[in-house]
Amino acid sequence: MAGYSGTPLAKKLGIKAGAKVMLINAPGHYLDLFTDLPPDVYFTDDVSLENDVIHFFSKSADEYQAKLPILMKQIKQDGMIWVSWPKKASKVVTDITEDLIRNFALQIGLVDIKVCAVDEVWSGLKLVIPVKDRKYMP
Repeated sequence: MAGYSGTPLAKKLGIKAGAKVMLINAPGHYLDLFTDLPPDVYFTDDVSLENDVIHFFSKSADEYQAKLPILMKQIKQDGMIWVSWPKKASKVVTDITEDLIRNFALQIGLVDIKVCAVDEVWSGLKLVIPVKDRKYMP
């Protein structure tokens, strides 16, 4: 099955071969959404790793605002956090919106660079550390 829009989900999310991907609150069918997963992608819930990708699903503004500052310390400097929230059309009860996600991310030093449909229920906003703020070890 291709991604919800016809574009394979791994391509939409920027998941590359060998990536370390941490999932938080992912729906049970999440891995079934991929038909194009690159080789050697490692899914984890180990918070001690520096991840290439974190995909965080939330229905709660409070949960989102509590966890995002922690998650931003668990990605590589050139990594990404996808925050997914229920679409309005999904009828899932939520108090989180794209604007809330974006505005809080900007307040804590992340920028949004892409939005996508994950499936019929979930949308996603890609957050990254701005290039000017990335700290690389020599």
